[in-house]
Amino acid sequence: MPVITEIEDLKRIYRRRVPKMFYDYCESGSWSEQTFRENSSDFDDIHLRQRVAIDMANRSTATKLIGQDVAMPVALAPVGLTGMQHFDGEIKAAKAAEKFGVPYCLSTMSICSIEDVASNTSKPFWMQVYTLKDDAFMQNLFDRAKAANCSAAVITVDLQLLGQRHKDLKNGLSAPPKLTPKSVANMMTKVQWGLGMLQTKRRFFGNIVGHAKGVSDASSLTTWTAESFDQSLNWDRIRQFRKMWDGPLIIKGIMDPRDALEALNVGADAIVVSNHGGRQLDGALSSIRALEPIMDAVGDKIEVHIDSGIRSGQDVLKACAMGAKGTWIGRAYVYGLGAMGEAGVTRALEVIHKELDMSMALCGHRDIKGVDRDILMVPKGFSGDWG
Repeated sequence: MPVITEIEDLKRIYRRRVPKMFYDYCESGSWSEQTFRENSSDFDDIHLRQRVAIDMANRSTATKLIGQDVAMPVALAPVGLTGMQHFDGEIKAAKAAEKFGVPYCLSTMSICSIEDVASNTSKPFWMQVYTLKDDAFMQNLFDRAKAANCSAAVITVDLQLLGQRHKDLKNGLSAPPKLTPKSVANMMTKVQWGLGMLQTKRRFFGNIVGHAKGVSDASSLTTWTAESFDQSLNWDRIRQFRKMWDGPLIIKGIMDPRDALEALNVGADAIVVSNHGGRQLDGALSSIRALEPIMDAVGDKIEVHIDSGIRSGQDVLKACAMGAKGTWIGRAYVYGLGAMGEAGVTRALEVIHKELDMSMALCGHRDIKGVDRDILMVPKGFSGDWG
């Protein structure tokens, strides 16, 4: 195994090993990609305060997320098409998360199905759902998640329509992908990836095909996808989804304090401050800039998590010091998955944990649950003072 000391090492290997179509799907944002870039770069504007001559022994990064014990305040975010980054990718990511002791969230648009992941893991995982029009499909999805012993449902509320991602359009990336001579030629150069895909029978959208009415092949999936997302979504509709699921509920895609209050009012147990990794509204604030006003509005009433732009343990530490109870990583673990399968996801988690643990110690803390804003130096106006 090559020496991996940071997430960027995994990204470099990932880029070499995975077809361009799927690399670009992961490593892109909408339109000009301003928000995609600032999700990460805005973390650099926050500095950590070093302390010395403080007992750093017997440290702990363990905490709880929605009542579940976790090894560190990190969850693997739902990422569509993960099974095309590496064969059986969702299963491998879920197994790595389980062994490490952090939650895994499966995407509705996964290649491996809910049942595939459940049959290959021993601990509950989280299930992400979109806000679709089809009540029968939605209820069936919740029921399948319950039957699989999923411990939480995650409703993504920021995908009523799809943000334009130039790279995906140019690569023919859709549901399902449209293969072109150029993309096929590129895939043929990724021998290790191709051999892996030949080993598995899981190459289609396992949560949809055979479960959504009328979806039995590629053409019917394309039609269903185009027609299913509900552009008329409102909070009353989310209340209907809440009635379909009686377990812990997380609402993902909150970027405004007013929406955070609405999520609280519909009975969510947690929210995720998220701009979908910069893949929806380009020009929106980074998630880390949006966090503080949301914490001020609901932070003492509901559990607040954050995703988008987190690439290191230092990012995790900064987000927790700003008040988040948990952080979600997507691209950081996908880099590892595409680079080295399950072992790569494990390595990504190890890198982030080591960075979190050591940085926390050098800031004078031994327990992640006690970290607060005192360890940060945040620029004036970082989260407000907008015209």
